[in-house]
Amino acid sequence: MPRRGLLFQGRVRWLFLGLLLLLVLLLFMYLLECTPPADVSLVLPGLAGETYGKEYYQALLQEHEERHLSRASSLKRQIAQLKQELQEMSEKLKLMQEKKEPPGVQGLGENKDQEPGDLLEYLHSQIDKAEVNTGARLPSEYALVPFESFTSSKVYQLEMGLTRHPEEKPVRKDRRDELVEVIEAALDIINNPDEEDGVEEDMAMQRKTYTDGHFTEGLYRTERDKGTLYELFFSKEDSSSFRHVTLFRPFGPVMKVRSTSVETSGMTINIIVPLAGRVETFSQFLHNFREVCVQQDRQVHLTVVYFGHEGLQEVRSSLDKMSREESFSNYTLIPVDEEFSRGRGLDIGAHTWNKGDVLMFFCDVDIRFTLDFLNTCRLHTAPNKKVFYPVVFSLYNPAIVYGSLELAPPIELQLIHKKDAGFWRDFGFGMTCQYRSDFLNIGAFVLGEAQMLEHHCEILKHLLLFLHLLLHSGGGNGVVWLHHRSCRLT
Repeated sequence: MPRRGLLFQGRVRWLFLGLLLLLVLLLFMYLLECTPPADVSLVLPGLAGETYGKEYYQALLQEHEERHLSRASSLKRQIAQLKQELQEMSEKLKLMQEKKEPPGVQGLGENKDQEPGDLLEYLHSQIDKAEVNTGARLPSEYALVPFESFTSSKVYQLEMGLTRHPEEKPVRKDRRDELVEVIEAALDIINNPDEEDGVEEDMAMQRKTYTDGHFTEGLYRTERDKGTLYELFFSKEDSSSFRHVTLFRPFGPVMKVRSTSVETSGMTINIIVPLAGRVETFSQFLHNFREVCVQQDRQVHLTVVYFGHEGLQEVRSSLDKMSREESFSNYTLIPVDEEFSRGRGLDIGAHTWNKGDVLMFFCDVDIRFTLDFLNTCRLHTAPNKKVFYPVVFSLYNPAIVYGSLELAPPIELQLIHKKDAGFWRDFGFGMTCQYRSDFLNIGAFVLGEAQMLEHHCEILKHLLLFLHLLLHSGGGNGVVWLHHRSCRLT
């Protein structure tokens, strides 16, 4: 401990010595700047051999004097800032000496007592880490984070989202508010410049105020671990001069929101499958259901809403066979003598359940899922709070994907996420995990409009408009949509 204290005191002395040398250097620069030239001619030849008047030299001397005064004022501010930083550092060192706590592992708990100054220092350090002033060495062009451009009314986006529009007005409120806030901040900086911006007082008196109408274009990009960089440009009418403002919105440190445990042992999932015909496809679905739900999970109920009479007996026989072989009775077959409607089938399946509130998975007969997906369905839903819409990976036609092979591989080997094998079906909202109570709460709205649930998008719209639920949507891990020639729209 004594040796450690000596090392610490030695470092403190070197720190004070370095700051003292820096102050001396700044004072020396100040003296050099303020010293007048040693030899200045009083008469200089003009362009035609004439001499300048006395007024010219007075103006020249006044300009030099103002420049030196401005430079001296800037140096004084820097010296005062260094003194303040030196004082703050001294206080921190004293606090460290007083605490004398042994070094430990820093965790999230210490962020609770983090001082505002430390947080501000962290946010400023994010600017140095990001590609704001200097570029970064990247391994390839795929690691490059591209900019997206915007004007006061349009965003030209590379990631087009569900709208698939490369150019659009910002639909999301947070995106609109973000860009409006950035433009207003840039206008405030231009119209109220600091001395470090290089705008002299006489020019400040002559300049005109900039408005949002003078905004020409902007660029922004986000580095997920650092923050968002904005480049904004403003210009007056009929002017070739532009004002360029660079802003950075740093991301703060990770903050704890909550930490809870989730018990899934009692969460039964009612898988509702509307069906009409397609007996062979249903046999493949039932094979996957047996392997995942019956033999592994065993907390699942299967509800098949069958429309029409053709193929009904084959479906019933397949379910009875599974029940005998697996000793599994958690299934319900509901025959419906109507024209097929997926929305109507989901509504019937939800209303038939009479054992309280249950987690439902609206499924199609072409879907293949894993045990992990069932747990994902349970973890991302909560009654009257959250619903889950997995973005399903849809497979291309295997006859084309594996056309170079004599035989296509088994279905189990086709369930891969590759760009040549399929695509993310982010435009469909047919597959969803939600509680029965949430579905019934919006059923009256939908049925009042169309007398039956004709389209799954209506469910999503009413969940968002009327119930204000949290919507979790993302790439579905463990759920794949097999290729089929046609899709029933209802």
